[in-house]
Amino acid sequence: MARKGLFVTFEGIDGCGKTTQLGLSEKYLKKKGCRVTVLREPGSTPASEKIRKILLDKRLAINPISELNLYIAARAELVREIIRPALRRSEVVLCDRFYDSTVAYQGYGRGIDIRQIKRLNLLAVGDTRPDLTFLVDIDYKTSLLRRKKGEDRLESESRAFFNRVRKGFLEIARKEKRRIHVLDGRNSVEEIFEEVKRWLHRRLRVQ
Repeated sequence: MARKGLFVTFEGIDGCGKTTQLGLSEKYLKKKGCRVTVLREPGSTPASEKIRKILLDKRLAINPISELNLYIAARAELVREIIRPALRRSEVVLCDRFYDSTVAYQGYGRGIDIRQIKRLNLLAVGDTRPDLTFLVDIDYKTSLLRRKKGEDRLESESRAFFNRVRKGFLEIARKEKRRIHVLDGRNSVEEIFEEVKRWLHRRLRVQ
């Protein structure tokens, strides 16, 4: 598949500030004349948004394997419906979460075999993979303080769960240092974004 755009993802545990950094990145890139598509996972297509509602509904008790497959299904829709076409149009695709979250949450968090998760992710995305990933890292206490009221199904998980997820994200980043850049989420929004801009500038050579 021919692709000319840039695929950038933002990762981290809930409350880390990744969505804020994505929004700032969108405004910055548009000012520089880039065509930008902004997405969230799960979501951003009609089918994926319906799946998102199921996954985040705290009234539902969902088996971990079912949960995993719902994320994979939403991702497959997103890749084929939006991400690939946008990259072919030479756009910058900014996505709030992608397959690293599934490895961290369902693999390290839920304890599902990571090799199985990676095989399912490969089936969903094929060769459509992030060029650049920002991992905004914070601890559980900071995450808890920053979250909005009305936790969803995943946000209501335990401290132990989120500690495993954070450890998973950092392990993924350690193994993929060329793609994933770890940002200290304890820093100010402005300080974090200065680092994000430096990496975006390197990849896109925007002036």
